[in-house]
Amino acid sequence: MFLDEAVIYVKGGDGGNGCVSFRREKWVPKGGPDGGDGGRGGDVIIKANDQKATLMDISSRIKHMAENGRHGEGSTRHGKSGSDLILEVPVGTVVKNRDTGRILKDFHEHDQWVRIARGGRGGRGNKRFATSTRQTPRFAEKGLQGQERWLRLELKFFADVGIVGLPNAGKSTLLSRLSSARPKIADYPFTTLFPQLGIVELGDFRRVVVADLPGLIEGAHKGTGLGDAFLKHVERTKVLIHLIDVAPLSGPEPKEAYHVIRREMELYSPELSRKKEIVVVNKIDLLEEGDCAEKVRDLEKHIQQPVHLISAVTGKNLDRLLHAIAQTLEEVASQKTQEETALATDEHPK
Repeated sequence: MFLDEAVIYVKGGDGGNGCVSFRREKWVPKGGPDGGDGGRGGDVIIKANDQKATLMDISSRIKHMAENGRHGEGSTRHGKSGSDLILEVPVGTVVKNRDTGRILKDFHEHDQWVRIARGGRGGRGNKRFATSTRQTPRFAEKGLQGQERWLRLELKFFADVGIVGLPNAGKSTLLSRLSSARPKIADYPFTTLFPQLGIVELGDFRRVVVADLPGLIEGAHKGTGLGDAFLKHVERTKVLIHLIDVAPLSGPEPKEAYHVIRREMELYSPELSRKKEIVVVNKIDLLEEGDCAEKVRDLEKHIQQPVHLISAVTGKNLDRLLHAIAQTLEEVASQKTQEETALATDEHPK
């Protein structure tokens, strides 16, 4: 089972109450106050763990509460502090306030953590309130309540390359040919219900993570179909493979199919439209060579960028596609380095 979203309630532990107590010893008839402080409540901490793959463990319980602090005792004994509660989530998890939608933490590295609900402070015992003019205080503080809040957790995949396209464009088949991943493959729409990841070898000991993202359709940014749930995963990718069916049995022709996906990404987030894109026409084995070449020329002229021709079923031209992926990733890395250098120069002028 794959789970990429969860709503949970978290609460820090309550602080223990301070104690009202007076010394009672055999040879000390008028002992002073000796009430101890209450212990601090435990914190709720969320921590990223790269060994986790889903949010299933956390979502199995809705309420997550840290331990309360113990109450103070006589003889100036302080109450024990409550234990912290550590919730582990996969790398790529975004923690949001459920009610406001504000992002509280975006985990992108292993072992990152955030104190999401602070425990309450323990109350002071009556010994704390003794003064020269108030030698027998008969009161103590109550512990403070721990912080509480409702959270929405969203898991976004980290992948170097994301494969997008209309349902039945051949995304799962392509992933299975490029990697050892074995996603479910069938001839009906929305066969892939959850994102699938595969490790692809590019040669020279280089490996990249490729994600097959469930089929997008028109209106996906509004929640139609499956696209609204998985468009967020596209944001994490460095390069997009835009896969187009050159011989659809039904649905739009290549030019319109291209624009359907582009519109949905732009409407969801303008930043997606600026990502590096490799346009790939699939299923060229289903058309005569002349018909296929004509459709591809028409598409290239229409979108003003090169188009790669492949057959994911037969494996034709997949080696060329791998070369294009490697080259595009290098361009993205080089561009990022240049931007970081320029930013550093602006921040630290000579």
